[in-house]
Amino acid sequence: HARNQQMVLEEAVALLGIGELLHRRTDQLSGGERQRVAIARALATQPKLLLLDEPLASLDLARKKDILPWLEKLRDELKIPMLYVTHAADEVVRLADTLVVMESGQVRAVGPVTEVLSNTDLPLVVGDDVGALIEGYVQALDKEWHLAQVRISKASSGIAVEGNPTVASLWVRDSGLQIGQPVRLRVLARDVSITLEKAQNTSIQNHLPCVVESIHAEPHPSRVLLRLRCGELLLLARVTARGAHDLGLQVGTQAWAQVKSVALVK
Repeated sequence: HARNQQMVLEEAVALLGIGELLHRRTDQLSGGERQRVAIARALATQPKLLLLDEPLASLDLARKKDILPWLEKLRDELKIPMLYVTHAADEVVRLADTLVVMESGQVRAVGPVTEVLSNTDLPLVVGDDVGALIEGYVQALDKEWHLAQVRISKASSGIAVEGNPTVASLWVRDSGLQIGQPVRLRVLARDVSITLEKAQNTSIQNHLPCVVESIHAEPHPSRVLLRLRCGELLLLARVTARGAHDLGLQVGTQAWAQVKSVALVK
């Protein structure tokens, strides 16, 4: 058993990249390095479930950016169920697969993270950060313009059915992506606008046919929040109430979503 535990510890050390830290004193480690060492110690016990209770709450932004890739690696390679508690939206969109929303000790919502974050009846992220989380895979690369085309797919295999007219794709900045690579995208509601016909002669690269699924009042009466169904893709759009009125938008209206900016979650 001891030998097996030692092997597990060695694998955890390699996975978390802390081999060079083992001979340092604890007071010589940064906050992010201490967290990685603590996780390796937990993994050495061969847990059936890993509980991480706001592990990045005490870290500054630079240290959070340092440790998030290691947590992603932990999730993807070990396949150990992880229960991750956090109030930070950036950690949710990077790490979560299934999202459980708690309020006053009660479960308010549970489901795939992409669906729960798009639930306008449950504004998990307020202000300018409200938006949709999208999963897909890299379908094509435009080397000349340094862009990647991401095909949106809910399939667990990451492969959409060819010829399906409801499958959407988005162009994003190519940051060294590979064909077939699974990715997560974040589209903020403030970066989505609406037209009744497909726009012509515009610099915006992403235009998606959609249906207005719901319209929600915002705290300030000058704006409304739209939930848009673009095939199997859900988007949120924040527009002025006057603009929605002038376009005659209502539930069921067919329109085009213009996505001005798409962020690669990393």
